[in-house]
Amino acid sequence: MVEVKMEVFKLTTTVNASGHLILDIPTQLSPGPVNIVLVLSSSVASKVQNQNYDFSDLAGRLNWRGNAVAMQRALRDEW
Repeated sequence: MVEVKMEVFKLTTTVNASGHLILDIPTQLSPGPVNIVLVLSSSVASKVQNQNYDFSDLAGRLNWRGNAVAMQRALRDEW
């Protein structure tokens, strides 16, 4: 049976101007081949964000007179 030693790293580093990610991580692993799993995610927040609109300032300010159910039925009939 082969003994498997595993270390998990979580670190923040920088990609250089040429787009290369250079890692220098000291380990306690024995010299020799290793398997590496690397997951990259940007640490910069996405520029596209879902905005939750707050319409509470409009509550009570919309004046519409008419029959809401009749208007809804008319709109449905158009389709």
